[in-house]
Amino acid sequence: MVPPEADAAERARIAASFGLDQPLWRQYLLFVARALQGDLGRSFIYNQPALALVVERLPATLELSLAALVLAAGLGIGLGLYAGLRPRAAAARLIMAGSVVGLSLPGFWVGLMLVIGFSVRLGWLPSSGRGETVAVLGVGWSFLTADGLAHLILPAANLALFKLALILRLTRAGVREVVHLDYVRFARARGLAPSRVVGVHILRTILIPIVTVIGLEFCSTVAFSMATESIFAWPGMGRLMVESIHVLDRPVIVAYLVAVVLLFVAVNLLADILYRLLDPRVGTAGAGGAA
Repeated sequence: MVPPEADAAERARIAASFGLDQPLWRQYLLFVARALQGDLGRSFIYNQPALALVVERLPATLELSLAALVLAAGLGIGLGLYAGLRPRAAAARLIMAGSVVGLSLPGFWVGLMLVIGFSVRLGWLPSSGRGETVAVLGVGWSFLTADGLAHLILPAANLALFKLALILRLTRAGVREVVHLDYVRFARARGLAPSRVVGVHILRTILIPIVTVIGLEFCSTVAFSMATESIFAWPGMGRLMVESIHVLDRPVIVAYLVAVVLLFVAVNLLADILYRLLDPRVGTAGAGGAA
């Protein structure tokens, strides 16, 4: 922020304006006092409140992360069920081999290959930006327009690949663990429809660890989408974080970390609530033991 030709007095004035001339302990106490009031400082570059700047970019990152998670969970659970119910089928073995590839490939390389393949070579999908958005409750969303949806496909697919492979393998392992248990055999012996046996007696049983992984992966997607957002020029928090690191915009970096921590807490709380809905025994076991 200080021009090269600035003299010592100008440098001291700029340092004093940000409180950088104070002792470190005083700077820390002032930061904590302001943080408790929701003030995490002003961006050195944008000259705006850092937290407001991060919150402004939050919808774009949430939209991208939710799209990736829906894609990963939908395909991962479906393919995992098939691979678990028919482990000897050639398609199931191909699915499991593909999951190993999905876990192994680095995300930044996959993103570059998607850009080269679908944008540069084929020209089917745009490679950068968020596209046209529609404002809902004062927040712009791109998935509500055809142009925005086209811009969303490639970055969402890039983010979803690793999570899809992880959910697929977890689902397959859960199915193989419960498919031979007595209550599943009894359900089949009673003549229940295969869809009911799979949906009620198998899938509902294995959903708790899957929900746990999905919740944690959603948080990690929001927190670590920086490479994908940078490759596809997606205007979200991750790209803002990368830009702030390059220019040492410390208030924005701190605001980003605080937002991510609060998101982890909120998603873990939501996962605990979903546990009760999926299996009421989760909430009553502890109470019975204490009694």
